[in-house]
Amino acid sequence: MRREPDVEAADLVAVDATDRLLLDEAAAAIAVAGPGEVVVVDDSYGALTLGVVVAGARDVRVCQDLLVGELALARNAERTGLTGSHRSLPLTPELFAGARLVLAKAPRSLDALREIAELAATAAPDVTVLVGGRVKHMTLAMNDVLRASFTDVSATLARQKSRVLVARGPRAGVQPSFPRRQVHPDLGLTVCAHGAAFAGTRVDVGTRALLATLDRMAPDAATALDLGCGTGVLATALALARPAVRVTAGDQSAAAVASARATAEANGVAGRVRVTRDDAAAGVADASTDLVVCNPPFHVGAAVVTGAADRLFAAAGRVLRPGGELWTVYNNQLPHRAALRRLVGPTRVAAADRRFTVTVSTRR
Repeated sequence: MRREPDVEAADLVAVDATDRLLLDEAAAAIAVAGPGEVVVVDDSYGALTLGVVVAGARDVRVCQDLLVGELALARNAERTGLTGSHRSLPLTPELFAGARLVLAKAPRSLDALREIAELAATAAPDVTVLVGGRVKHMTLAMNDVLRASFTDVSATLARQKSRVLVARGPRAGVQPSFPRRQVHPDLGLTVCAHGAAFAGTRVDVGTRALLATLDRMAPDAATALDLGCGTGVLATALALARPAVRVTAGDQSAAAVASARATAEANGVAGRVRVTRDDAAAGVADASTDLVVCNPPFHVGAAVVTGAADRLFAAAGRVLRPGGELWTVYNNQLPHRAALRRLVGPTRVAAADRRFTVTVSTRR
């Protein structure tokens, strides 16, 4: 098992203690499951999916939020001769229809867990849901979220600092509550969000800082890209403010892509915002875009990091036409200006306050 194409963690292991604990706890249920009765959610790199296949499950249905995980699963399946043993599906009721066993890696967000639980409750009446995670990341609130959709929730003993929550007995009448919607009158926007989408239906401070500079961005632009679009706020705002601009929004998170589509539709611009799921604009042609807007991630858990942002800046430099502009926002403590100059071109500060800086970089 390998993590490829996760270039940020290619030298780390692709199987962890949580994967192993989940597979051990599920072994008896896998042995009696029929074809199509096992579902895997948010498998990191394929260890869970291929593990249940090796244990005897057939026609396994899989949903992975991050595209890099989906690609890693496909490569690991090919490497181990297990191509065709699973089907990748979006996080919808179809994924869970008739399922009797669901294995999920615990998401960090309670809303992401809530969406999984609500949908899993529509599976077979005797479905068992196993949610595994590192003990340090699991809270009692996760039990409460599962109890809103299931009558019986318990926890296994911890092993190697991992634990599994077990949910059984789907509650009658549970209805999916995502995507959620919130109207922001001050911005003239309605934001829609699935459970795993960053910031949910809120509009974070960094995005607000970029929105405040919208009227100054590349005035002659005919094409624009919202890179790492999240819920699609920037792409939708661009489409509303500049109807002549062809806007693309891209993100590797399936939840973000579904949220961005819903946000564009809620604001009446679905026909003018093309939303794609890709990693760092891999599907966008070189030198094809006049304007890129980007609010890059700068945290992995509690750690402040720059690698993810640098990949997006490099992608922007690749897809921008000469003279095209990248407008980005970042926390003042981060040393992004040097990377922006190196990866895109001359960079100047367009706006700043005590927390955030907005810069514009011009492609050489």
